[in-house]
Amino acid sequence: MEWGGGRREGNIEDRRGQGGGIGGVGLAGGGIGALVLAAVGYFVFGISPETTLNAVQGVQQEQPAAVEGRRGQVEDKAGQFVDVIETSNTDVWGPILAREGIRYTPPSSVVLYDQATGTGCGTGQAAMGPFYCPADRKVYLDLSFWNELESRFGAKGEFARAYVISHEIGHHIQTLTGASQEARRLGARGAESGSVRLELQADCYAGVWARHAPEASNGGIQITKADIEDGLGAASAVGDDAIQEQAQGRVMPDSFTHGTSAQRMRWFGRGYDSGDPNACDTFGARTL
Repeated sequence: MEWGGGRREGNIEDRRGQGGGIGGVGLAGGGIGALVLAAVGYFVFGISPETTLNAVQGVQQEQPAAVEGRRGQVEDKAGQFVDVIETSNTDVWGPILAREGIRYTPPSSVVLYDQATGTGCGTGQAAMGPFYCPADRKVYLDLSFWNELESRFGAKGEFARAYVISHEIGHHIQTLTGASQEARRLGARGAESGSVRLELQADCYAGVWARHAPEASNGGIQITKADIEDGLGAASAVGDDAIQEQAQGRVMPDSFTHGTSAQRMRWFGRGYDSGDPNACDTFGARTL
C-alpha cells in the first residue's frame, strides 16, 4: 500500500506519553460507560465483554484522570499513517453521503493513546483494541495494537491497519445515519443480532472506502490487489468463529457479536466490489 502522497488534515488528538484513566461517564461498579464499551466499543479481536469490564474496572482503580491531548499534525510515521487514512475517509465519504442527503462530519478526532485513557463512554484500555465511542464521536487507538494484529491474527501489511481504522470510522458513519440506534433495538449478541449486523456493515463501509480512496486522493493513496487480499485476510482472521475456535476450541453462535470469518470477508468484499454504501444494508438483508 502506498500512502505517502495522501492528504493529512491533522484531525488527531495525541495523548501518547500523558498517562490515562477515567473520563466521561463514571464507571463505578461497571456502570453504563463500561457496558457501552463492552458491548460496542471493543473492536473485533476476541476480548469478551466480561474481560473488557474487568479490565475497565482495574484501570479505574489505578489510573489518574485523562488529560486533553495535543491536537493537530503528528511527526512520527505511525501517527501520520493514521492521519492519512482518517483524512482519506473524509474525502471519500463526504461526496458519497452528500448524494444521499446526509452531511458528513468527520469524527471529533482520532485519539492516539498509551495503555488507557478517558473517553465519553468510560475508560478505554488497550486490551479492548481500537474502538469508536458514539458519545464523544471519537475513534480511540493504541498503536501497540498493530503488533497484536500481526502476531496474534497474522494480519500483516499496512492495508490491514487501514481496514481497522476505516471500520471504526464506519461506526461513526452509522452514528450519522442512525444505524447504531437500530442495532441497539435488535440486541447485542447472537448470529442475527444488531451487533453482528452493525459490525458487518462497518466492514462493508471499509470496503467502500478502499474502492474510492485512490481516486479521492488523486493518486496519493494506491491500493493493489495484494492489499485487498490482506484486507480479506484480516477480516477472516477476526471472525467470531475463528476467534472462538482459537480461544476455546469450540464455536458458540449465540455469543457472536461481529460475524463469522466468511461473513466478514463477504461484506468487506461487497463494499469494495460495489463501491456503494447502499449495498451495505445488513439490516435489510435476509441472510448475512
